[in-house]
Amino acid sequence: MPDTILITGASAGLGADFARALARKPVTLVLTARRTDRLAALASELGQRPGVEVHVVSADLSQPEGVKALLDGIADRGLSIDTLINNAGFGALGDFTESDLVTQTGMIDLNVRALVTLTHALLPPMLARGRGAVLNVASTAAFQPGPYMAVYYASKAFVLHFSEALHEEVKGRGVTVTALCPGPTRTEFADIAGMAETPMFERFAGTSEQVVRDGLAALERGQAVMVSGLLNRLTAVSTRIAPRGVLRRAVAKLQSGRK
Repeated sequence: MPDTILITGASAGLGADFARALARKPVTLVLTARRTDRLAALASELGQRPGVEVHVVSADLSQPEGVKALLDGIADRGLSIDTLINNAGFGALGDFTESDLVTQTGMIDLNVRALVTLTHALLPPMLARGRGAVLNVASTAAFQPGPYMAVYYASKAFVLHFSEALHEEVKGRGVTVTALCPGPTRTEFADIAGMAETPMFERFAGTSEQVVRDGLAALERGQAVMVSGLLNRLTAVSTRIAPRGVLRRAVAKLQSGRK
């Protein structure tokens, strides 16, 4: 039987591109996001492909009841998730002290709490079956502090470290956990976060398609961490040896400057 794969944040950007890439062969996809119309359009597009079955569960994963609705929707359909792609997340650019607290705590709820909750719910059945995989979308932001996107960078550091720890915990049990760390990527995420015109984005932005290819390759190999793109890999390595003060100032300059 084809694998059943859950993709969060599937209505646009990386999530939609993951779905399109995976639907090149027979698969059962469970797509979730808030925007029902976009999910329905994507499901209609992909459902026409041979051997592809698509289930849509609209949910706001930044809310506990949204996560419950998703898990209930999966159970009601009698589905067992073989692969979980935790892609849902958002960022916001700006001075933390001037930001909206609801936005900042909502970021933690979606980027961290929902990811942990879904992993906690779906990883044990994978281990019981002796097969499965989890791909958590982190970011190169995970490797350094991020002035003017402080909560976002911190949330992605959590995702990276959480994923690496779980990778080690489940090793040898037929299940893998992978952290995918893309750099700035040309998707709606950048526009929503307000970072599309920053020097950071202008210099380093890559394509969603490349990130998806790298992520699926890492998933196939079962590796712990994949940093997408050669320049991003070099940057990630450099953060391990550069003084922290230098990193902070460099990121602050790149993210506070405007064209």
